[in-house]
This record gives sequence, structure tokens and C-alpha cells, in this order.
Amino acid sequence: MMMSNAYLVNNARAWVKRKNGPDKVIRIVLDLESKDAELCYRLFTAYDEKPDYMGRILFDVQGFWIYDGDILIVAEQEQVAKFIINYVEVL
Repeated sequence: MMMSNAYLVNNARAWVKRKNGPDKVIRIVLDLESKDAELCYRLFTAYDEKPDYMGRILFDVQGFWIYDGDILIVAEQEQVAKFIINYVEVL
């Protein structure tokens, strides 16, 4: 079953405002091999020479999401999920 919403399909970078500490840019990568959810995105630090893995955001067929990781707090998770849901590809 496919999701009706259009979500991020290419790699992207999202600016995450952090409550405690400096804001961070996160690289979001669609994980085409994951069978854990309808859509799965891996999260990494964006501009590091050796990017740190920051967890995953998984979406089910209804568009509900869950964060699989322990680095982002809830407010940061919500920012990343909202970015993915509202992302519009530049043509």
C-alpha cells in the first residue's frame, strides 16, 4: 500500500533548532532497503568529514512517524519529521 502524501525522495538537509546547544544541520537520506516501515529516512550530521549517524525516522502507511534513535529530543524529532512531510523538490 502506498502513502498518499508526497514525501522527500532525494537526499536533503534540514536546519534543526536546538533548545540546548548550537543549532544543527542534518542530512536526511531515504533508505530504500529498509523493510521496517513504509518509508524510512536515515539521519546524519550534514557537513562533517565523517558524518555521525543520528538515527532514523520511520513512516507508516497512514503517515504516522516514529524516531528510532537516542540523539534527537522530541522537539528536534518533530522538526525533522515536519521537514520531510512538507519538503518540496526543486525542479
